[in-house]
Amino acid sequence: MASYVFAQNVPAAEYDRSLAWAALLAVAIGTVMVYSASISTAEASRFTGYNAAYYLARHGLFVGVALTAAMAVFLLPVRAWQQAAPWLFLGCVALLVLVLIPGIGREVNGARRWISLVVLNVQPSEAMKLAVVLYAADYTVRKHAVMKSFKKGLLPILGVMLVVSWLLLREPDFGALVVIAVTAFGILFLGGMNGRHFALLLVMLAAGFVALVLSSPYRLQRIFGFMDPWSDPYGKGYQLSHALIAFGRGEWLGVGLGASVEKLHYLPEAHTDFLLAVIAEELGFVGVALVVVLFTWIVLRAFAIGRQAALRERYFPALLAQGIGIWIGFQALINMGVNMGLLPTKGLTLPLMSFGGSGLVVNCVAVAMLLRIDWESRQLARGLPA
Repeated sequence: MASYVFAQNVPAAEYDRSLAWAALLAVAIGTVMVYSASISTAEASRFTGYNAAYYLARHGLFVGVALTAAMAVFLLPVRAWQQAAPWLFLGCVALLVLVLIPGIGREVNGARRWISLVVLNVQPSEAMKLAVVLYAADYTVRKHAVMKSFKKGLLPILGVMLVVSWLLLREPDFGALVVIAVTAFGILFLGGMNGRHFALLLVMLAAGFVALVLSSPYRLQRIFGFMDPWSDPYGKGYQLSHALIAFGRGEWLGVGLGASVEKLHYLPEAHTDFLLAVIAEELGFVGVALVVVLFTWIVLRAFAIGRQAALRERYFPALLAQGIGIWIGFQALINMGVNMGLLPTKGLTLPLMSFGGSGLVVNCVAVAMLLRIDWESRQLARGLPA
């Protein structure tokens, strides 16, 4: 990335270093903690060949692919993403359809969310998160003149989102649906949606989510487990109770890197959904606070970059940047809330940090887009072509 900046005769400081370092630090901490959280699981599994470093090796490969993809994305002008947005969205919709086809979609624990490509599994819902940000930003810019109209502005994209929601619920992936819906309609609100329509939409979304929970026994059990995990610590409250134990054991400075007890087959999904609980146990309040600060800074920079783009009347980049901020911030908030017992248990990873190739690659690509938007704004401020 730096070589490209120099090639354009722009000093290396002409990109947001603080954002880049915050993202890289999150990825680095995530890599260390994925290894720490997964050692016992890998050693005990025949699937991994009883190799303690199995998940570290896989995650390291994902990190390499993610950083390579991020550098490639940084080289592309933002206008190219605007032109490609509808086609990328349609491509991701096609992937959501493909993942539901037996023989193509891979089923794990009753959910069909992955497409197996022999050496790795692709999760279409992760790609859809970025595709929705791009599509919603492009749609809002194209339809800006009629965004106040329910029939011409809101109804078309609402119909599209209902199709995406149905496909996600078929997997099922309720967590991805919540993140995608909040991100998409957040972008529409920032883009000038009618305030009354937005309020009505919030009511509809809330009612829809409540109906989905009440109509699904396993989602209802998660709510009961969240309200009182200690009433059934070996059943519906199992994950949350062990996550809370991990937080309690960590106290201020943690029990030490690698010394977690909860990761020893007590806390399920320790290297994915509950990575923050392991961080809390091993690194304590200080470690958790560092993670919170990193994500807070990434979100603040995303909105600041979007604001600078809007001041230069670059509305698609502005909405794209702020949409990425909403997406990453909201998903991180849900994951942290679940780990801390503030929200019902939901299968969402911690962006940039948890184990998982699709999510890591898409998150790093999103950060690269933020850096590109900021770089183009700085170029324009200097009177240079973006």
